[in-house]
Amino acid sequence: MVYIPNTDAEREEMLRTIGVERIADLFHDVPEPYRNPRLNLPQPLSEAEILAELRDMSEANADLDHVAIFLGAGSYHHFVPSVVDMVISRSEFYTAYTPYQPEVSQGVLQSLFEYQSMICALTEMDVANSSHYDGATATAEAVIMALNVHRRKRKRVVMSPTVHPMYRQTVYTYTQGMNLTIVGEDAPRHDLQALADLIDDDTCCVIVQNPDFLGRMFTPQEMQALADAAHAHKALFVVVIDPISLGFMVPPGRYDADIVVGEGQSLGSLPQFGGPYLGIFAFKKEYVRKSSGRLVGETVDAEGKRGYVITLSTREQHIRREKATSNICTNEALVAIAAAVYMASMGKEGLRRVAELSYHKAHYAAKRIAEIEGFEVLSSWPFFKEFVVKCPAPVQEINDYLIEEWGIIGGYDLSQDYPDLENAMLLCVTEMNDREEIDALISAFQEIAGGALESSVKFYLPT
Repeated sequence: MVYIPNTDAEREEMLRTIGVERIADLFHDVPEPYRNPRLNLPQPLSEAEILAELRDMSEANADLDHVAIFLGAGSYHHFVPSVVDMVISRSEFYTAYTPYQPEVSQGVLQSLFEYQSMICALTEMDVANSSHYDGATATAEAVIMALNVHRRKRKRVVMSPTVHPMYRQTVYTYTQGMNLTIVGEDAPRHDLQALADLIDDDTCCVIVQNPDFLGRMFTPQEMQALADAAHAHKALFVVVIDPISLGFMVPPGRYDADIVVGEGQSLGSLPQFGGPYLGIFAFKKEYVRKSSGRLVGETVDAEGKRGYVITLSTREQHIRREKATSNICTNEALVAIAAAVYMASMGKEGLRRVAELSYHKAHYAAKRIAEIEGFEVLSSWPFFKEFVVKCPAPVQEINDYLIEEWGIIGGYDLSQDYPDLENAMLLCVTEMNDREEIDALISAFQEIAGGALESSVKFYLPT
């Protein structure tokens, strides 16, 4: 393929049109000495030599194949079956674009339909779309959907302070200029009754995360009570979930959630530098006409054979224009297909096993850390795979020591988002952390408790 199709004659014509003789004349504003500077490049290498050098460079990375990781906070290291990459690497999926033409896109459409069906089964909701960009945009889209359900007449959002901080920031970004009042972020953490007390007849939705950002699991009864409080004012109840937790937790559909959103990265994708990720978005059928993104449906053709089509796609680039329910332009189809393959290959029992292993390993780690002098586990509440640890030194110093001395990626520094949680670390344990890794973390913490940070201080002399 010729990527620059202009002929010499066409180039000469363009130059005459703009009044110059040569292409070099276009750069007359650049001083002569700087137009073609001599580049201090190394001598050329063969392909084999370049590959060897790149391999050496890659070995310097602290990747998940070489280090233990206890960092979560919305991005998780879970096992990915080999079949996931094998399926999504097929050219039919890997190079596919939006399936506008169903007659040539049945494979992609059916895969997305299966993804939607499994998300509905996992959350026990009526409908799921074929994904959003990530959990943050899915949460913001839930607010937009709630506003549309109430025909933009309600202007109040109640949002829990333990919804993921980046999700909350994205909600503000999405809704700036819409004159909304967002309340709840100053409420006592984990106090659902305090959130319920903020709901009024101007509230379009109530947003809560379960398990929340700090790891707490709320009971179905607690969540049902908040749902009832929201519905008493005809507000929508939005629940942010970790899909892995639904391997053994009661799904939000059972406690009357109206919209369920979450980050689907843990379903078959690795952390991979923050993206691409997967925004889960499921809801009650009665709100289907107010949803954003696209829905894939199953139908039959003129001969009565089963087929798949984009049933609803309420984006502004299509016929809706200014009446569109959202301006979100696309989805994460390949990552959604990866999630579908993951859920199909793991099955109901496999997903439950992943959740149970994560739960029990996290509680083993928390129990051992609580025994170390100077460290305090602040998660007195029921938690899933993440918990809060009060540390005897700044989290950044501890994390630097962990990676440099032990090859361990430590937890998330909570003081970045909750100033009162100074020196508090959010630790995450999944099924991928074996006992040896957890015990190594305990040993590292014991060294820190014994003063290892002070003895490892480095002095740099001026040069």
